[in-house]
Amino acid sequence: MSWPFAAVLAVAEQVMDPGKPALAHGPLVRTWGELKGRSDALAGAFVEAGAPPGAKVAHYMRNRMEYLETSAACWKAGLTHVNVNYRYTENELFYIFDNSDAEVIVYAEEFAPQVAALRPRLQKVRLFVEVSDAGLPQRFAQAYETLVALGRPAPERRFGQDDLLFIYTGGTTGLPKGVMWRQTELWAALGGGSPAPGMPAPETLEAFEALLRQGQTGMPTLICAPLMHGAGYLIAVNQLLRGGTVVTAEGASFNAESALDAMQAHKTAVAAIVGDAFGRPLARALEAHPNRWDLSATRMIISSGAMWSSEAKALLGKHMPGTMLLDALGSSEVMGMGMAATPGAAAAGAAPARFMADARTKVITDDGREVTPGSGDIGRIFRGGPIPLGYYKDPEKSGRTFMTFNGARYAVPGDYATIEADGTINLIGRGSQVINTGGEKVFVEEVEETLKTHPAVEDALVFGMADEKWGQAVTAVVETVSPVTAEELVAHLRRTLAPYKSPKNIIFATRCPRGPNGKANYEAARALASAG
Repeated sequence: MSWPFAAVLAVAEQVMDPGKPALAHGPLVRTWGELKGRSDALAGAFVEAGAPPGAKVAHYMRNRMEYLETSAACWKAGLTHVNVNYRYTENELFYIFDNSDAEVIVYAEEFAPQVAALRPRLQKVRLFVEVSDAGLPQRFAQAYETLVALGRPAPERRFGQDDLLFIYTGGTTGLPKGVMWRQTELWAALGGGSPAPGMPAPETLEAFEALLRQGQTGMPTLICAPLMHGAGYLIAVNQLLRGGTVVTAEGASFNAESALDAMQAHKTAVAAIVGDAFGRPLARALEAHPNRWDLSATRMIISSGAMWSSEAKALLGKHMPGTMLLDALGSSEVMGMGMAATPGAAAAGAAPARFMADARTKVITDDGREVTPGSGDIGRIFRGGPIPLGYYKDPEKSGRTFMTFNGARYAVPGDYATIEADGTINLIGRGSQVINTGGEKVFVEEVEETLKTHPAVEDALVFGMADEKWGQAVTAVVETVSPVTAEELVAHLRRTLAPYKSPKNIIFATRCPRGPNGKANYEAARALASAG
């Protein structure tokens, strides 16, 4: 049995000590008692403004406690979370607000000029709420703290089994897509309140309450990635609903030393990162200041949303030997495709991650055959069980991603893999980034990860560029930490990869283009290649 988030949160609010921290950001802390009162008041304000059940609430903020307070208010009022990428330009922002049918926009003061410019075009919006330290919002907006101070009660409502949560994902091509999750399905995909991976989920809310009262709650967790991306947000939601403390990283961009400060100050048991873009800076900070932080409380670092190389894990494991490094294979459309766990002490010399799959994960060839373990055949990963309804207002893309195989419905995000004889998944790459060069297929992640095994390479992005001879020429943008030539990198690649997989052109850059969530920005990388 699974439940909407409002029902789960109500249990956590009832059980947790009102004085225990629920949210933290820098020196600021909100207790469970404060979270309840503030989210109740916001939920009441949203409903009083006329937002009907199911209405969309756009969260236009960087990491801060108000982001998750606003989400909690949505759950209580039966409203739908919509994430907004704060890096978007005016037309991109309008697309998200308009495509999602947002009726409430909660935005940080720093983004007031963008909202003000768009306001004449946002005819569907009933309520603008500005999060401001000064408490002096735009004339058309309500001050967040004023709505909290009014202290309206949360609306009385039956917990809706059809309550939704949206996660807009940009992917690598095309316009952002709104992934529609039923909260009941999402809660199940997150583990359904299970006290630990692999353990059964409680079957009733009373059983869930009993787990919390026994102290089997969520753990203090640092979210390093932006909450406006699914990788960090879903881990935060899971920990909060299970009575944990969610700590969000400060700053407009990731700062490894600040993150380590937060891990020490809040004694976080878990830190959530996104691949090498976060793992390598953490390792470099620990290398530069080996005795500065006490991280003995941190039992796990979990990465999702991007490749986490063996080399980056080894660097981090050297300084955190008692920490488990957990690589989670998933996306906004699907969770739990596979897990790979590496003890920090064993990370040096460990093989690349192979994800252990469960019975809900299959690998299916493009011609519709289930891959036989150990055959070496390549197929796409199909994930069954609790999955999204589809993409909001986009049945065509929904049909390509959410498919039926042998009578069961699966999410198919596009990851290609083989399945080994022991049942582990060997991830090859994302189909949307496959390069067809001279009739040969090249999976970019394979080349990227091999490039990053060279000691001079910090980061690499690989992609195809139009080419008269090859159709697409394999091209790389490479970020280095020491001098190296293109010829040396090609020679390094050819020791382990077929020659056709080597880049025809390598561009050396100060930094590889990535978003604040650590995901590759291939469009920007192609622009660098075109300019260079």
